[in-house]
Amino acid sequence: MPVSFLPRPRPTVLFLVLGLVACQPSDPPLPNIIYMLADDLGYGELGSYGQTKIRTPFLDQLAAQGIRFSQHYSGSPVCAPSRGTLLTGFHTGHSQVRDNFELGGWIDSEERGQMSLDPGTYTIGRMLQNAGYVTGAIGKWGLGGPGSPGEPNLHGFDYFFGYLDQKQAHNYYPTHLWRNGERVPLDNEYFSPHQRLEGDPADPSSYESFAGNEYSLDVMADDALRFLEDNADRPFFLYLPFAVPHLALQVPDSSVAEYDGAFDEEPYLGDRSYLPHPRPFSAYAGMITRMDAHIGRILAKLEQLGLTDNTLVMFTSDNGTTYTGGVDADFFDSSGGLRGLKGSVYEGGIRVPFIARWPGHIEPGSSSDHISAFWDMMPTLADAVGVTSPSGIDGISFLPALLGEVTQTEHTSLYWEYHGLWNGAQAVRMGRWKGVRLGGHDDPEASIELYDLDADPAEQADVAAQHPEVVQRVRSVMESRTESDVPRWNF
Repeated sequence: MPVSFLPRPRPTVLFLVLGLVACQPSDPPLPNIIYMLADDLGYGELGSYGQTKIRTPFLDQLAAQGIRFSQHYSGSPVCAPSRGTLLTGFHTGHSQVRDNFELGGWIDSEERGQMSLDPGTYTIGRMLQNAGYVTGAIGKWGLGGPGSPGEPNLHGFDYFFGYLDQKQAHNYYPTHLWRNGERVPLDNEYFSPHQRLEGDPADPSSYESFAGNEYSLDVMADDALRFLEDNADRPFFLYLPFAVPHLALQVPDSSVAEYDGAFDEEPYLGDRSYLPHPRPFSAYAGMITRMDAHIGRILAKLEQLGLTDNTLVMFTSDNGTTYTGGVDADFFDSSGGLRGLKGSVYEGGIRVPFIARWPGHIEPGSSSDHISAFWDMMPTLADAVGVTSPSGIDGISFLPALLGEVTQTEHTSLYWEYHGLWNGAQAVRMGRWKGVRLGGHDDPEASIELYDLDADPAEQADVAAQHPEVVQRVRSVMESRTESDVPRWNF
């Protein structure tokens, strides 16, 4: 049976209003929008950001055809809150979801997902629906499990296919995915994604039980191509939160073979966190290169459909590179010389690549050092499509920076908080200054580290003692956060 990508019925009056707007001959066509989000991809893991060991030819080509930002930030150093800031326009000092809040368990029968977005939460999806877009999300959701009030179809997405529960996304060979609230079986047998190797590490057959028949990245990429084909004649917003390269280390053998002879590597034997792999460096690089190849297919499909010139394509990552599970961030220079990894509010945990292409609007081969973050995406897209961004959010449109204009408004400060490590962590970016406070859950007066990122992008020299007035400004921003309804997320 063919899959329908048609949106759910909406009120007739809305169709009439949109129809009248569309009939105005002077109105330019609404741009299509594709926003691609990698999972745990570090600042230095693309060729266009200095990577030399992992091949990313299609993303490098995208950067050459568009703009590359050097100071773009994710919403959080971990998955769910980062996605929440992206979709709602609020940073983690004001947002509902401020850390991963897991429900249920790991096995299929215990699948419950994460903390759900509150009913009625206004999202990018809803904003673009109201502007006349058909909206789709294909990939990893993480903001509400099956049957919850956080399902994407309840938050502005006409179509969803992928993982609802981010715990399930620890396995690239799951037994099922979800489409519009319905369970979609895949041709894979269940196995735990958290095991240690029991057999001979040198025997390839010891690893056979850690794979299946349908690789989820491939299945979802095929679905994205169908979405483009089925919606080529109307404005669309396609949100593609890929699960790659988040662990576990799993990728078809053909992608591992692309790196034959490239690395001197030893088997990773696995642990309670993630699965073993006989060639962990090749697997990690192969996962990223496979994702890059699927991005190439998406860009080719736009060209085939004649949509390239009227489509704004963006790519970024939800946080920095992971620190476990067989991944060697030092070997790949994954953070590009920045301090910290996933889970850290230092630069390596939250500064991420951001690439955008929009022919005729964005100058090819350009770059920007504008300081921006995930919560800026809602007002930026509102600006791009000519609608009003909601008031009271934390984001500022960076459309002028995308277009190479000199009228860009700058943030007075950016703020992050994270509660899963460091006994509570906060960070503030104010122009050249970066403030970090660790341990705030136990000590509300914990000292603030201060770094001059212009002189010290690797955050090696704490200059707090030399600039007490800047430290006080940083502390004021940290204290301006609102209280969370989750007690353990307060300082």
